[in-house]
Amino acid sequence: MSFAQHGDVKIAYETFGPPDGEPLLLMMGLTFQMIWWPDGFCRKLADRGFAVARFDNRDAGLSTHFADAPGTTGRALTARGGGPAYRVDDMVGDAVAVLDDLGWSSAHLLGESLGATLAQLVAIHHPSRVRSLVSAMAGGTGGALSNLRNLKIGTLLRLATKRYDNTREGDVRRLVDTYLLMCSRRHPIDEEWVRATAEASIDRDQDPGGTHRQLAAARTATNLRAQLRRLQTPTLVIHGEDDPWIRLRAARTLAKTIPGARLTTYPDMGHEFPEHLWATIAADVWDNAQAATTAPAPEHT
Repeated sequence: MSFAQHGDVKIAYETFGPPDGEPLLLMMGLTFQMIWWPDGFCRKLADRGFAVARFDNRDAGLSTHFADAPGTTGRALTARGGGPAYRVDDMVGDAVAVLDDLGWSSAHLLGESLGATLAQLVAIHHPSRVRSLVSAMAGGTGGALSNLRNLKIGTLLRLATKRYDNTREGDVRRLVDTYLLMCSRRHPIDEEWVRATAEASIDRDQDPGGTHRQLAAARTATNLRAQLRRLQTPTLVIHGEDDPWIRLRAARTLAKTIPGARLTTYPDMGHEFPEHLWATIAADVWDNAQAATTAPAPEHT
């Protein structure tokens, strides 16, 4: 475990694979910690030839947490709780700080969900730092309207109706249920791994307010369509056709927006990276990275 410094914020990260491999930074989505990138998937990426790094976003895991009141999901989405503790650009800066601490002048990026939006923003604002981009499970081209249009509200409502005891077991159960709700039911789910990872998450981080602060920060991301249309980074957009959270049309719109982007969808994948697809996805990420070796270097914008 190492820590990168971004102003007053410390970002926890760890690495897999050969240090001389192709640098690959994994960027996690809303509320989940880096340990939700399965170790086995990280090793598949390392076996492909990547030097892999994963990190806890601010307000998650072992990275710096903020002290603002937790609020509610509704307040975070509508700004009725006041200004955010930080903005999405600050989270982008955290990722760049990890690259700096690793000594990586540039890297391939793989972001999932909110992490996909953050990865897009790194490519937009720091193009010389990004060799290739993989955007997985993104809500579209960014912005509240795009995200709401592509969100499957029924899944959110099913989760919102659940009630949990204010105990460690209640917290673990909430995480387990949230993760399982994101999974496709078209493949086996390793519920023992889900339970163990949820328990480890609670032991690493017992701050219930981080989710709402991250959500409030995500609200500050505007629609990125115009900026994505100018992106020169080799890009792969991936999405599960059985994603219970985000509609497939979000990935299709994103792939059409980014010049030269390739769209790959998986019929039996949800809002997750299921084990039976680890080798396939690792190969797809590697192939996209190899495209960067023949692409012209992106210019600063």
